[in-house]
Amino acid sequence: MNLKYSKKDKLKSKKLIEKLFSEGKVITLFPLRLVYLKTSFEDSSVVKTGISVSKKLHKNAIDRNKIKRLLREVYRLNKPKYFNNSSTPYAFMILYIGKEKPTFDGVNTKTQLLFQKFLKHTSIDETIS
Repeated sequence: MNLKYSKKDKLKSKKLIEKLFSEGKVITLFPLRLVYLKTSFEDSSVVKTGISVSKKLHKNAIDRNKIKRLLREVYRLNKPKYFNNSSTPYAFMILYIGKEKPTFDGVNTKTQLLFQKFLKHTSIDETIS
C-alpha cells in the first residue's frame, strides 16, 4: 500500500486546471468541495490532485498554508483506500470552503464521506454511459 503523495500525483498543469474548472463536475460536502474531471495523463498516473484554500475566506497566508498541509495529509492517508483499484484517470481539485480553522479529525471524516460520495457518483455515471 503506497501512502506517498509524490510529484507525479500533484495537479500542476495550468491548462488542465482551467479545463477542470470549466468542464469538471462538482461534489460538495461542507466544508469541502471536490471538482473532478475524467481525463488522461501522459505519465502512468491514475489520479492527480490539487488543493486550494480561498484567500477571501482566509486572509492570513499562514492559516491557508496550514489548512493546505492538513488537506494534503488527509488526502495522502485516504488515497489508497479509495483509489488503489481505480483504472480510470481523474483530475481532482479539493477546495476548502469553510470559514473556521479545521481539525484533523473533522477534515478526515468529511474527506472520507466526500470520496464515498464521489465513488457513488462515478459508478452511476459509468452505468448511464
